Amino acid sequence: MGALRGTGVSRRGYRAAGRRANIANAKAREELRRIGDEQAALRQLAMLVIRGVKPSLVFAAVAEEVGALFNADYSGIVRFEPDGEATFLAGRGWLARDGSGPAVKLDPNLALALVRETGRAARLDADDPTSPSLPEDLRAGGVRSAVSAPIVVEGRRWGAIGVASRGGPLPPGAEQRMTDLAELIAIVIANAQAHTELTEARARVVSTADETRRRIERDLHDGAQQRLVSLALQLRGAQATVPPELDDLAAELDRVAVGLTSALDELRELARGIHPAILAQAGLAPALRTLARRSPIPVDLQVRTEGRLPERVEVTAYYVVSEALTNAAKHARASTVTVTVETADDVLRISVRDDGVGGAGYARGTGLVGLGDRVEALSGQIFLTSPRGAGTTLRAELPLTEPNGVTVNRAWPES
Repeated sequence: MGALRGTGVSRRGYRAAGRRANIANAKAREELRRIGDEQAALRQLAMLVIRGVKPSLVFAAVAEEVGALFNADYSGIVRFEPDGEATFLAGRGWLARDGSGPAVKLDPNLALALVRETGRAARLDADDPTSPSLPEDLRAGGVRSAVSAPIVVEGRRWGAIGVASRGGPLPPGAEQRMTDLAELIAIVIANAQAHTELTEARARVVSTADETRRRIERDLHDGAQQRLVSLALQLRGAQATVPPELDDLAAELDRVAVGLTSALDELRELARGIHPAILAQAGLAPALRTLARRSPIPVDLQVRTEGRLPERVEVTAYYVVSEALTNAAKHARASTVTVTVETADDVLRISVRDDGVGGAGYARGTGLVGLGDRVEALSGQIFLTSPRGAGTTLRAELPLTEPNGVTVNRAWPES
């Protein structure tokens, strides 16, 4: 009766084995849930990087997600500085701050300091969170347990991330979990840094190109154009002094004067294409009205903006509309184009829609790739919709402020 028939296993042993199996299954489910939570958190962080979110917001999201994964009261992320100091970047709970703090010396008793010194994960557990032997910051927060791990980016000990608990010791194995997470977070940080550096480099290239174009336009206006105007006036003056009996010479001078005037007009058109002077002098709306008047296709232009916009925004908006109108005239076989430019919620929204044949794309040599680079250099977005036979719509959104709320390059340089 004490054993299951034909098995040689007692009922008590069978129940014990069942309990062990249930415990093992529960642990396996808990481990799978933990892995799933970690992967979901990392996917969210990766999406922030892909969307080009400001690094400070990425760091804040990292601290929030790691704190939640460990069910910790506090979490924080720091960057190690070359002189032995550390800069606080973001935190959760008691460690939460508004933005990056100043670089400070780390208390050598902190887990973060041990991480910096050893390059390995560190753990600190305290039976008495009020003990004077604890660092002041930990006593102030009533911390009973803390774990930190290094963040190594491209082979360099970049910084560290840590969590702390007031309720009791963090779970066993927290050091390894934190180390594993830190390795994946390092990839997120490296990608965020690379994205930021690429955006900044692209913005510098665009800014330098715009300034060069503006300087060339001014040089043509103040130099070559003025010289040609002077020569044309001198030639007309010389033509007026030709005796009546020298009709052939007068006619020849007239032909030269006409040719010189045509060359001057072409030079003005070229200078306008390099960088429209009216954009710097009068602003976006007058410059777009000039574009609309020059377009061979009728343009319905609607500009709803007030005052001057940041220089880079105006220049980018001008070239978005200019390129779209050029493409409509050259490729779309459109009969009309509608251009709408308006500001809303600190964003300049641009829409250029034609009723042409559609089929436009970034790989067809229409200059849209360059426009995309220019728009993205301002952390903007560009959208193209061009089904065949149904016209083309080009939309762009340009932020008027940086992610921290600072106005983008508000003033134009003096002419």
